[in-house]
Amino acid sequence: MARLRDLYKSEIAPALMAKYNYQSVMQIPKLDKIVINVGVGDAKENSKALDAVLADLTQISGQKAVPTTAKKSVANFKLRAGMKIGAKVTLRGERMYEFMDRLFNFALPRVRDFKGINPNAFDGRGNYALGLKEQLIFPEIEYDKIEKIRGMDICFVTTAVNDDEAREMLRMFGAPFAD
Repeated sequence: MARLRDLYKSEIAPALMAKYNYQSVMQIPKLDKIVINVGVGDAKENSKALDAVLADLTQISGQKAVPTTAKKSVANFKLRAGMKIGAKVTLRGERMYEFMDRLFNFALPRVRDFKGINPNAFDGRGNYALGLKEQLIFPEIEYDKIEKIRGMDICFVTTAVNDDEAREMLRMFGAPFAD
């Protein structure tokens, strides 16, 4: 499944080099990592919810998910520092490209009334954030075995200096941006 990495080396990097007139190949933006994050609000009452999210995230990403903990105590939410309240996975290398390929080509087209992803969800430094409303769009998740529909945040961290370069690179990777 090294298709996207080979595509980057053979077509995307030279095209970006020509378009933005870089002086060095080290200036060409590349995808650094993909971080998938799921918040589990009811984890403080139901510890099985966190186990289910960890299992789902591991299945979706192909890599073991780790629980995230609260950094601060918030009395209004009945939350203490150190409580497990979510899960995350950081993908790099081959698994990152494989996940991106499955996300763009299989999962996102399964979203109902899908018109493309928001082209303006960049942070100003070349990183892109994407929010999904349900984990059911991934073919690895079986509908009958989930307890609750949960959303997730997917963050594409790039080495691009600005948003335009990162947007162009993701578009070349096959990101279905809305027009």
